[in-house]
Amino acid sequence: MSSATDSIEKGRRGPLAPVLLVAAVLLLQLGFIASYVGAFHAPAAHDLQVGVVGPSAAAQEVVAQADALDGDPLGARAVKSRAEAVRLIEHDHLVAALVIDADGSTDELLIASGGGSSLVTAVEQVATSVETQQQRTYTTTDVVPLQSGDARGLTGFYLVLGLLVGGYLMSAALGVMTGTPRGVREVASRLALLVPHALLGGLGGALVVDTWLGALTGHFWALAGIGALLVLAASCVTLALQVLLGTIGIGVTILLFVVLGNPSAGGAYQTPLLPAFWRGIGPWIPNGAGTEAIRRIVYFDAVGVAPRVALVAGYAVLGAAVALLGAALRRRRA
Repeated sequence: MSSATDSIEKGRRGPLAPVLLVAAVLLLQLGFIASYVGAFHAPAAHDLQVGVVGPSAAAQEVVAQADALDGDPLGARAVKSRAEAVRLIEHDHLVAALVIDADGSTDELLIASGGGSSLVTAVEQVATSVETQQQRTYTTTDVVPLQSGDARGLTGFYLVLGLLVGGYLMSAALGVMTGTPRGVREVASRLALLVPHALLGGLGGALVVDTWLGALTGHFWALAGIGALLVLAASCVTLALQVLLGTIGIGVTILLFVVLGNPSAGGAYQTPLLPAFWRGIGPWIPNGAGTEAIRRIVYFDAVGVAPRVALVAGYAVLGAAVALLGAALRRRRA
């Protein structure tokens, strides 16, 4: 590990350094374009969990019709009552529910805009297709509405984006100013700076979106806590990659958090609308885990938050551990 890193550091000063730098930046640039366009150019629903409430025969007919749609956009199932459908939506077990009017031709579509505006649009498009085939119409009831300051439900995503950028920029700036840490003491002193920075970053993010702008209100300390973990996760991962790879580690950090993490986070288009690759990696990167955790904290009574918070914390702990271990191995070999 040490020899590989030293070779990289020496290569930076060799005659091929400018060529390698251009190649690396070009690859990141093209990767950025490919990742964002690949994720967003053709959003489509994938197995959206939707309930159907109504007389047994009518509900089963709608379920069968929804399951037969091309591309499997819905995972429909019968639900006993409207109250049960509302409960399942409020606990994020369903994204929507169609309540069939047994005495008329106008049904009710229960939605949750707090789960994401793009997701609601996708559900409405599929519901319109199903209802048109039945020669029926529907009205819409939002059972988990967005907060007034959270336009299109994007505040949580942008909050996570800002926190992660602050985290890896802090680590990268320290690396540029003082160089790659060479020993355990240097890594420990670097961590001693990153922890208070993370706490202040999480607190500052909550102050901006809650107290100042009123975009996400009523969950100040929860937002501050998850915010601090996100900043620390990005900082520690960047530090670990710097210890292992030197300055090139900063580029790998950008690849993880910007090129891969942002488009798969479920911000502009929620996870069930993304292609398979981004749908698969999104929940395992802090961008996606943090965005979904904030969404659930604010709109779904924190249902299912614990595993996502644990994943973000795991990135922070693993990053710190790898940085310390890598520095210890380098020191021993030196």
